[in-house]
Amino acid sequence: MSELWTCDLGVVPYRDALELQEGLRVARQEGAIPDVLLALEHPPVYTRGRRTRDGELPLGEQWYADQGIEIVDVRRGGRVTYHGPGQLVGYAIAQIDDVVAFVRLFERAAIAALAAEGIAARARPDEGADYTGVWVDDRKIASIGVHVSRGVSAHGIAINADNDLTPFTWVVPCGLPDVQMTSIAAETGRTDTLPALRERFAAAFAAELGATARPVDPAALQGVLAAAR
Repeated sequence: MSELWTCDLGVVPYRDALELQEGLRVARQEGAIPDVLLALEHPPVYTRGRRTRDGELPLGEQWYADQGIEIVDVRRGGRVTYHGPGQLVGYAIAQIDDVVAFVRLFERAAIAALAAEGIAARARPDEGADYTGVWVDDRKIASIGVHVSRGVSAHGIAINADNDLTPFTWVVPCGLPDVQMTSIAAETGRTDTLPALRERFAAAFAAELGATARPVDPAALQGVLAAAR
């Protein structure tokens, strides 16, 4: 059975996480490391994916900056989304050969992890690319966007656990003007679910990959990267 390294990074600025992913992707392309799943949170940030259209951040960049929210353009698929504290972000640096199948794998892993929280979630694969992600009825609880280079993925999933949902109302999240975002806290009233969700998602993701999860601490991960350079 293959191995999946899992690493809990805590809160990481978005651009720092981008740099880390690219370093890991090169190492994975060269066969220096196995597949890796990074679990982290971001300070407040909007990211614009490749399919973002004009008008999805209607209040203007200065207004968002005044609210303390950075805006970053990224190469992942998808459109505008928000990341902030209390949200589980999972970035997968993995060797893949089918992007759509990999997105479906993310959805299944999230659905399994949310089921363990008592939430009946679903995917909507037949409704078009804008409905990629995980939903509770018609409320969106997880967003997914990946980017693949030389057969190795980066980016991944964001699952709303106990994060502030208000910043989603200031944009057109995922290009859907009428979408209602939700979270574990909003659905269940429970807070402090992020630690358990992190473990459950990592286990479900490894199971979907058919891999054995191996926790790796951040210092060890950086050491492997340094040795691979």
